[in-house]
Amino acid sequence: MGEVVVSNITKLFGDLSVLCDISLTVKNGEFMTIVGPSGCGKSTLLRIIAGLESQTGGNVCITGASVDSLRPRDRNVAMVFQSYALYPYMTGVQNIALPLVMSKLSYLQRFPLIGRLMPGTRALRAKIDAHVQEIAAVIGIKELLTRRPGQMSGGQQQRVALGRAMVREPEVFLMDEPLSNLDAKLRVQMRTEITDLHRRLSATFIYVTHDQAEAMTMSDRVAVMKDGKILQIGTPVEVYTDPEDMSVAGFIGSPQINLLPGIWRGKGVELGEHYIPYAISEPCAEGVSVTVGLRPESLILNPKAGLPVLKGCIQHIEYLGSDVYVQFIWPGSGQLLTGRTTPDKLSGMAPGDPLAFGFNLVDTLLFDDSGKRLRPTASMGVPN
Repeated sequence: MGEVVVSNITKLFGDLSVLCDISLTVKNGEFMTIVGPSGCGKSTLLRIIAGLESQTGGNVCITGASVDSLRPRDRNVAMVFQSYALYPYMTGVQNIALPLVMSKLSYLQRFPLIGRLMPGTRALRAKIDAHVQEIAAVIGIKELLTRRPGQMSGGQQQRVALGRAMVREPEVFLMDEPLSNLDAKLRVQMRTEITDLHRRLSATFIYVTHDQAEAMTMSDRVAVMKDGKILQIGTPVEVYTDPEDMSVAGFIGSPQINLLPGIWRGKGVELGEHYIPYAISEPCAEGVSVTVGLRPESLILNPKAGLPVLKGCIQHIEYLGSDVYVQFIWPGSGQLLTGRTTPDKLSGMAPGDPLAFGFNLVDTLLFDDSGKRLRPTASMGVPN
């Protein structure tokens, strides 16, 4: 139950291609996050899965059956929107109960006066109310049931929206940037609550966001999108430590990875004043431009002798409690690089001072002139 298989999905708006041959399998009970910059097509893909948008080509299957011809209400999915989409004139309990009221009660039974006189209405409404109370207890919103959305904070409205999705007991939960309207502190809290909810329900979650922190902290697997294509699918650890593409490496990670221009020479990379031996699994033409990727945490302030060194001049220092981010100009390319260190190691230093960051070979990522990963051989001791 709850497996979602997206096969060769394309979407055109006129002559504009929004999705290009997208294929994705989300396992039953998995938390899959689709992450990418604004405009990459991730929300369009989610709406196609929900049935709110029709695809130009391709197929969507849920629990082994095609749902392309089914209306959204018949796909057994529930969607949580960025805007919460609560009815302002309804209380929390009425908003949560609405999907059940629409599916369980007949047209006449929904009327406040006539409905009460119809056989079975009272019993059905009692059953619906009991289910709503049960859901409210699970996500801790019983005190919100009598309030209207205008009397709730953003986080409270989001919980009610989650309750409305849960009450249907769907096979698949679809979430379209549900935390983007919340402040930073509340986003962190809601990330934890949604992750805990997923564990309790053991349901399939497909979550769309442009926020990589949400993708990295909540997901079983992450699909990284750009320009209507999926660049890589993997666990958060895999897409961070072993990106297949320079676009993935540049998007995942905060602060961003440092990308340094180099030239392939013989059996290594000419990087500024350094020559770095680098054994790769596939041949690379002599003199081709390559890019060396170094995460900020991979740079070592005041390194021991023997390591390649990037010297520069401090431009900016960001103190973040236990960590300090140092931005410096590397003369080798004239670009601004970022290193991460601790306050004690940077004591007494200020913008304008010279500094040196070293790095180990095992911490480098290498990309060719098209942005594709040049993977090291096993003998290098670098993950490949």
